[in-house]
Amino acid sequence: MSRHGVPIRLTDERWAHITEEHGELTGMRDAVLDAVANSARVFAGTVGELLGLKQAGEGKWLVVVYRELRDDGFVFTVFLTRRIAWLERRKQLWP
Repeated sequence: MSRHGVPIRLTDERWAHITEEHGELTGMRDAVLDAVANSARVFAGTVGELLGLKQAGEGKWLVVVYRELRDDGFVFTVFLTRRIAWLERRKQLWP
């Protein structure tokens, strides 16, 4: 469930693809879903997607890129980063 109350899907197929590209996320599926539900901040993407941001350790941030539709939504990708200045230049949607 997103901050806006929209159920967000993370299929096994999508998760396998994400962890194939970002092996450091293996074992963090629950943390990813929690980052959508309990994002510290949510930013607007460039083409309708949302970027949920949640701290994932000292100086490390989990960024979940997802889309909300009318009745549900889905995760595009996820990554860890230490640099969020680029994100802070985007429009903040929550809080």
